[in-house]
Amino acid sequence: MYAAWSSIFSLAKIALEHSPPLFLTATRMLLAAFILLGYLILRKRSSFKFEKKQLALLGLLAIFSIYLTNTFEFWGLQYLSAAKTCFIYSLSPFFAAFFSYLHFKEKMTPQKWLGMCIGFFGFLPILFTQKGAGELLTTIPFLSWPEMAMIGASISTAYGWILLRMIVNPPKGEKREPISPFTANGISMLLGGFLALIHSMFNDSWNPIPVSYDALPGFIGGILIMTLISNIVCYNLYGYLLKKFTATFLSFMGLLSPIFASLNSWFFLGEPISYVILLSTMVISSGLWLIYSAELKQGYVVA
Repeated sequence: MYAAWSSIFSLAKIALEHSPPLFLTATRMLLAAFILLGYLILRKRSSFKFEKKQLALLGLLAIFSIYLTNTFEFWGLQYLSAAKTCFIYSLSPFFAAFFSYLHFKEKMTPQKWLGMCIGFFGFLPILFTQKGAGELLTTIPFLSWPEMAMIGASISTAYGWILLRMIVNPPKGEKREPISPFTANGISMLLGGFLALIHSMFNDSWNPIPVSYDALPGFIGGILIMTLISNIVCYNLYGYLLKKFTATFLSFMGLLSPIFASLNSWFFLGEPISYVILLSTMVISSGLWLIYSAELKQGYVVA
């Protein structure tokens, strides 16, 4: 899943040459929503019966997992390398652990805190290197606006996965039926896509759309590939896995993404592979291993 998902950073960087971030997010999400919801309308209309609490969770999922995540991500991606963007995005396990504590009372042990500290220090070297265009927007000694936007995307996506876990796998004791990942993702993509479209209408230059006629073929091709890989395959596979594992554990596995992203950036964009990213990933992975082994002992993850 992460090998496929990490390719989105390189594909999105190419697509951003043809479209502004908000319009790219809107068209991709709305296309995916129409495919997913269209399939459900034809095959399983009973999927659209919801309780009030479920509707509220779906609305929050649309805001955090779709609208905020992709708006921050694609804006920051314009100024950062695809590999570095994916690396910062991999902060999500730490935020997922925090949100899991708040919503599911998953306790943090000393071993987990040690793993968090190791992971944090392993993350620091990448913030001091490979700034590229992001250095033009630096506001504090080692964080630029694009980097801060990507951290915002990481926080939003982590909370989005917590919300999706609550939707597809309700906590014990709650008397409500789970919603399938297909249904939850389809509705959240529809709502989040409309939010991004409305924002784009106020922010982007529409003439008649924010994509020039010459760039339209490349834009459509990029949207189709991204929608298939990310929205149809990876989003729904992630939702399925949330029925079996915690959001924290699945986020931990995302630490493989920087390696895949570096390889994809080298293959698609000709960007040199950063050994700093590989080294930092190894350090973070050791911290995450400590957290994962602690979750096994606590029974949060089934081996």
